[in-house]
Amino acid sequence: MSLPNALRGKLRLPAIGAPLFIISHPALVIAQCKAGIVGSFPALNARPISQLDEWLHEITEALAAHDRDHPESPAAPFAVNQIVHRTNARLEEDLALTVKWKAPLVITSLGAREDLNAAVHSYGGVTLHDIINDRFAHKAIEKGADGLIAVAAGAGGHAGAYSPFALVQEIREWFDGPLALSGAIATGDAILAAQAMGADLAYIGSAFIATREARAIDDYKEAIVAGRADDIIGSSLFTGVFGNYLKPSIRRAGLDPDNLPQVEAKMMDFAAATGGAGVKAWRDIWGSGQGIGAIKAVTSVAELVDRLAKEYAAARARLCAS
Repeated sequence: MSLPNALRGKLRLPAIGAPLFIISHPALVIAQCKAGIVGSFPALNARPISQLDEWLHEITEALAAHDRDHPESPAAPFAVNQIVHRTNARLEEDLALTVKWKAPLVITSLGAREDLNAAVHSYGGVTLHDIINDRFAHKAIEKGADGLIAVAAGAGGHAGAYSPFALVQEIREWFDGPLALSGAIATGDAILAAQAMGADLAYIGSAFIATREARAIDDYKEAIVAGRADDIIGSSLFTGVFGNYLKPSIRRAGLDPDNLPQVEAKMMDFAAATGGAGVKAWRDIWGSGQGIGAIKAVTSVAELVDRLAKEYAAARARLCAS
């Protein structure tokens, strides 16, 4: 295991609740951390920017209070996800607030920057950069990221194209630092499998959409519960970047998921395809990974993590007995 010190001995399960655009907010993050896994949220979910200051205050105080009241089972650290792409006009302000509140972990996406990593390191924070291939992994580490999140095929939302076996194998040929794996992980068995392949942590997103604390509409949660891998389709139509989405949401938008327009991946093409009906990616077109067949009901975060922990322990026991 190559966990950073910020996580050693602080996790009930080797898992991170992935930052979910629109959906993740303080209630979800706090519940995940109290349950014993890293909770995270995209900084851009807090709108306006002043709300990010409020959210970071709320999360920091809630977890500190939990630790005072439950010294025998302290909360796991939380993470803030920063979109580093040049189109993110509020990155500098969001980063300043992240530094102010000393977020233990910062997850970076869509670009790697040395100055951002240095800012997080200035207070002892840890940066993890999500990547979809080995080339991007090299760039992230060269620019000072402490660890990597390998986003493999089958992940929800913006996803990679490579098998997790291939992606982890190539990264582990040269990198022995912290590594999380994303892609259709929704059971304790899958968490253990990620570790067996060489990852330190499982990166779990879609399963947490179907929790009571998640800021998703009921229809979205029920679609996760009802869905299976065959209900997921990959497309670049909706955001210009390849991602995995729930077919029922595409039908609700007035499109046939099995016959999507063959156009260049541009948001303007998506708007044209839906007749300018105000349909938006993420809000109306729902991201989801291929592992949702394991999600059988809408539960609390605590109940979901309990299930994952029991499955993980059982899988370890079977492995040791074989």
